[in-house]
Amino acid sequence: MTAEHLDVLIVGAGISGIGVAYQLQRDHPQRSVALLEARGDLGGTWDLFRYPGVRSDSDLHTLGYAFAPWRDDQSIADAGRVLAYLRATAAEHGVDRRVRFHHRVVGASWSSAEARWTVDVRRTDTGERTTLTCDWLFSAAGYYRYDEGYTPRFAGRERYRGQVVHPQHWPADLDPAGRRVLVIGSGATAVTLVPALAATAAHVTMLQRTPTYVLPVRREDPVARRLRLLLGEERAYPLIRRKNIATQRAVWAFCRRYPRAARRLIHRVTAGQLPPGYPVDVHFHPPYDPWSQRLCIAPDGDLFRAIRSGSATVVTDRVATFTERGVLLESGRELAADLVVTATGLALQAFGGIALTVDGVPVHLPDTLTYKGLMLSGVPNFAYAIGYTRASWTLKVGLVAEHLSRLLAHLDAHGYDACRPEVSGPPVPTSPLLDLTAGYVRRAAGELPRQGDRLPWRTATDPRADAALLRRVPDAELTFTRRLSARRPRPAAAPRPGGARGAR
Repeated sequence: MTAEHLDVLIVGAGISGIGVAYQLQRDHPQRSVALLEARGDLGGTWDLFRYPGVRSDSDLHTLGYAFAPWRDDQSIADAGRVLAYLRATAAEHGVDRRVRFHHRVVGASWSSAEARWTVDVRRTDTGERTTLTCDWLFSAAGYYRYDEGYTPRFAGRERYRGQVVHPQHWPADLDPAGRRVLVIGSGATAVTLVPALAATAAHVTMLQRTPTYVLPVRREDPVARRLRLLLGEERAYPLIRRKNIATQRAVWAFCRRYPRAARRLIHRVTAGQLPPGYPVDVHFHPPYDPWSQRLCIAPDGDLFRAIRSGSATVVTDRVATFTERGVLLESGRELAADLVVTATGLALQAFGGIALTVDGVPVHLPDTLTYKGLMLSGVPNFAYAIGYTRASWTLKVGLVAEHLSRLLAHLDAHGYDACRPEVSGPPVPTSPLLDLTAGYVRRAAGELPRQGDRLPWRTATDPRADAALLRRVPDAELTFTRRLSARRPRPAAAPRPGGARGAR
């Protein structure tokens, strides 16, 4: 039986997969495109996470798509609103009809002779195994595991009589009302959870080993509201996006260029949000510079408001061991808790854990270099979307989708079937793919592709610079080939002007 063949197969129907599918079906309507989603609904992260208070940590005018204006009053939006936006966008543009649910890609093998991928798929609902082939394989699966989060080994955990929950697997029937809750962690998830839990819990304690920079940000954008009233939704949206992109860039540039001044400014803002005499230096003064790790935000200062009200407390210490009643700290203090939430991070996994082979040789990801932040050295007709760590995720996705569209048009125009990035010139010194010092990044650095010290092998972090790089097709680092067997010519379809205007 001949396997079904597709021109482009997208793995994942979350925010990245929907954006890429839209761009390809718009620019290349003659191509067959399908999205394989292991879960039973689209939305990816926004459908997976169900813990209290889950929300965006980027404004939705830039986290949303350039082609689909964000019309909600909330700029920092809760997960339900984001998921509704993704579902409505996918339905409006027909992307939802291309999604095949309960399809997990297990492995994919490339044949240079045939210039195609053979993809091994397992049904997550029935266990059935199927095979598809495709000209291009695109990973929109992000960089962390959907089936499990990261929880370190805590001594004595088996003695604890209460409940332990990781936010990634929050039970639907878990009610924290009236309970003493201990949240272990200080990253974005913990900063989101604490004020949400504090609304009904008897008390919430956030236990952190190291402080994190937390900035209060308005949940609603007053400038965006005024622009919409003056200009209308359609005309205002591009201006709001440009304003917010410029703001993100300016904050990051200031923090990196003037780290001491940024520290002082953040310290002053934080102190102003907390009660007089609060030990800011103990609980909100990290030992690293701003943006060495991602800044956390508190919409409308909700975390600080919970601390001021007395419903939440921050403790900076380390867990020595779990006890029957809670945890014993290295300082000797015991924190009693009815519920412990381990907001201890993500477990990273590149490309959904797909095992890739090229002409029978397994691809060892740490031996590959990222090309323009969207392809891998030595791996033909494979692309992926990993968003920015210092700007909204979707800004990168839009540029990647546009670049792939232009690349497909270039292959059609010149009769090529495949391309692969190859390093030319002197050897390229390498560094980790993600240039953050967070623990979850360091733990997985040896399992991910690497980046180089020069373009196009260095991953850009600035949307403006990335736009200039990604709108050039092709370059000397791409090798183009034709399949060995005969191929029916495909009519070329040039991308429409404008593309994904994410970083303009």
